[in-house]
Amino acid sequence: MTSVADQVSGPPLAADAGDALLVQSAASAIARPAATERELRLDLFRGLALWLIFIDHLPQNLLTWLTIRNYGFSDATEIFIFISGYTASFVYGRAMRDAGFVVASARILRRVWQIYVAHVFLFTIFLAEISYVAASFENPLYTEEMGIMDFLKEPDITIVQALLLRFRPVNMDVLPLYIVLMLWLPLILWLMRRSADLTLGLSVLLYAATWQFDLHFSAYPNGIWFFNPFAWQLLFVFGAWCAQGGAQRMSRIIASPITLWTCGAYLLFAFFVTLTWYVPQFGHLMPKRLEQWMYPISKTDLDVLRFVHFLALAALTVHFLPRDWPGLKSPWLRPLILCGQHSLEIFCLGVFLAFAGHFILAELSGGTGLHFVISISGILIMSAAAWLFSWYKHSADKSGRAKATGGNADLAGGGA
Repeated sequence: MTSVADQVSGPPLAADAGDALLVQSAASAIARPAATERELRLDLFRGLALWLIFIDHLPQNLLTWLTIRNYGFSDATEIFIFISGYTASFVYGRAMRDAGFVVASARILRRVWQIYVAHVFLFTIFLAEISYVAASFENPLYTEEMGIMDFLKEPDITIVQALLLRFRPVNMDVLPLYIVLMLWLPLILWLMRRSADLTLGLSVLLYAATWQFDLHFSAYPNGIWFFNPFAWQLLFVFGAWCAQGGAQRMSRIIASPITLWTCGAYLLFAFFVTLTWYVPQFGHLMPKRLEQWMYPISKTDLDVLRFVHFLALAALTVHFLPRDWPGLKSPWLRPLILCGQHSLEIFCLGVFLAFAGHFILAELSGGTGLHFVISISGILIMSAAAWLFSWYKHSADKSGRAKATGGNADLAGGGA
């Protein structure tokens, strides 16, 4: 995973001077990055996604109501996958242009191996953490709740299935999805070099075929992957398409008042629908035909309503948050940005901390105050770890040991 570094700007696409100002505002947000400066907004929102994922993995608490999944159809996962596709495409797309398909593919596979190793280590530590807690407190419910009961029954078979990414405990579905998407990246970039729009079109066709023919990856011991790669590839490819110039070509559409008002109206509609989930009294206001058409809103197969909700959020964010926004230099947002710049490490740490918080809350039966303390403590630990990783990288760069020419999705932008 990576943070895109490079400023997102490009020439306006409008022909007349009146349109140029509007287009420049949109283009500056999602156009293709330059190679001299980090795109801090991508770091910021990936860091935000990591914080939100951590909070959502905890039992319901006060901070949970501040995450976006309670106010619309999409959640932090969409943010994370889109930015990952954007940054991976930018970094490795540039490598493919400069060094060729074979070398760029080798660098991508090296990154895939790093993510895979991180997943295996996280899996091992996660199992040890849950098993130790369950045995020490004589509470087997932890093993069942966290989805490792099958491992304890048949560890030999389960280990092999885990290495094949078919067995995953609770909260460990994102990295396997990212591994598969990155494995497809060489082909995606090769096709985009020939026609980015055609590649996006093929991605849409695969997404439609997934729904039509129920394409999926099977999981062990039963069921399917919680995040279906055949469906979620659409968001990843869309991010890659934006990085390869698609965002710049869309800048005129995004700058249109019609687009902005439409996005705002859709977000209000999504908010009202989600409100009916928590306030049943509003349910009678929903037309039955609309409910029959909408539900279920599948997260596994990236429902169209979720995808469009993310697009609406992204369009408004790009419009109202320029790349030169002074807040990006604020020390208050620095922890978020640092977490986004070290997303792989922080994600793994967040999974570990989420179970630790879950255990403490279950054993102490804490109320809202303890929920709040655990949530904030987890965020502070993640931020401190990100600062430590950043300090080490800066020190290593100064000594000339960490400068890489291969590019890496976590360093997308200035550092790659």
